[in-house]
Amino acid sequence: MVVTYSSNKIKKIKIKDFKLLESLSGKKKSIQDFFSGIATVIMFICNHCPYVKHINPELVRLTNDYLPKGISFLAINSNDIEKYPEDSPENMKKISQKLGYPFPYFFDEKQEVAKYYGAKCTPEFFIFNGIGNLYYHGQLDDSRPKNGIPVTGYDVREILKSILEYDGLKKIYPIKKPSYGCNIKWKK
Repeated sequence: MVVTYSSNKIKKIKIKDFKLLESLSGKKKSIQDFFSGIATVIMFICNHCPYVKHINPELVRLTNDYLPKGISFLAINSNDIEKYPEDSPENMKKISQKLGYPFPYFFDEKQEVAKYYGAKCTPEFFIFNGIGNLYYHGQLDDSRPKNGIPVTGYDVREILKSILEYDGLKKIYPIKKPSYGCNIKWKK
């Protein structure tokens, strides 16, 4: 199912720590260990979603472009793996290795992280400035499978440029741009 998250209301949230299974190591880790004092990008993704598959190469490029600038990235999969076994931690590890993800890929087994942040679909991006305030919630860019628009990461890149330009401390209201993709597969 494809979902567009387009509510004009944006939830005022702060970045929050959770302890989740990190797929490459197979260990529970605090996601706070991956937060940056400049900006942190939290990406809700999964393995099976065609919208995520479409942008995967750009996720790697984007992360490699901004990690040296002090911006951190982490990905979270919150899907119900009983219904979608392709999204299991074992398969997350395989995808991370195959695609060379330069970011940690966490499994949100209890779906508490997705609920806290209000994530609705994959892919969906939350960008926090260095003091933990939500700066952006939305899409990577306007590209979708088969729409002919190149995957550039434009929206996320523009936000990251803005944060770097203003040291991430400029007081602004969070920017919201609708996400579009597969709905998160919630447990019953």
